[in-house]
Amino acid sequence: MNPGRHTLIFAHRGANKEAPENTRSAFDKALSYPIDGMETDIQLSRDAVPVLWHDRFLAKLGHPTKHIDDYDYSQLQAMNFAQHFSPAARPEGIMKLQEYLDAYRSHTRLLLEIKNRDWESRERQHDKVRQTLAQVGQVSDDRIIISSFNLDSLIYAQQVRPGFPLVYNFENEQTRDDAMQVLAVHPFLHGLCLPIASLDAAMVKLLRGLNKSIAVYTCNSDEEINTALQLGVDILISDVPQKALHMRDQKNEA
Repeated sequence: MNPGRHTLIFAHRGANKEAPENTRSAFDKALSYPIDGMETDIQLSRDAVPVLWHDRFLAKLGHPTKHIDDYDYSQLQAMNFAQHFSPAARPEGIMKLQEYLDAYRSHTRLLLEIKNRDWESRERQHDKVRQTLAQVGQVSDDRIIISSFNLDSLIYAQQVRPGFPLVYNFENEQTRDDAMQVLAVHPFLHGLCLPIASLDAAMVKLLRGLNKSIAVYTCNSDEEINTALQLGVDILISDVPQKALHMRDQKNEA
């Protein structure tokens, strides 16, 4: 929670406009700015290793019909996950969640989005949750948060690790009424992560009244960043964190 309403700026998949998303290069570049946190995405390889990748398909790697879970970790590690960004980019294999946690948890806040897919079995989705929680270990605050668009995964995470900060990601079509309903039924949720298009004063008032954290994605334009800052969200997720930081500093100095 962010009681002082000092909006925290999170780099979306690292500094993904300056380096290949969800790679060590992108995360290291993000940390060259005074960011408050980083967001990344967790999927499972075919042999059930938690790895960092956002998309449903591997089109960026030249495999438009393939998923992450079509390959074992060793095969993914041998692929070049930087090639889509620039021919000049240093080749990088896929990054494991454990490597990410080991490298960055002591440097900044982390928002871990568990990506569950409709072709996966429920058991596999739950395995992803269990492994993520196990690798994170015990936490005493909200410096590491887990989020998901899959409410079932968050309910399961609460059963596995009661009290862990869990955030439900809303889709564009979900409304304030949906927020009221889901938080009434699942009060364990730490908060919601909203698309910037659905962020408004009424939603903020509701969540503040329930003492819930407010994150917002993905704020890139001046208008989007300014809206999130003016409404005092807790976490602003951006592809251009350096711009969001500059605008926050300007607002604070005004």
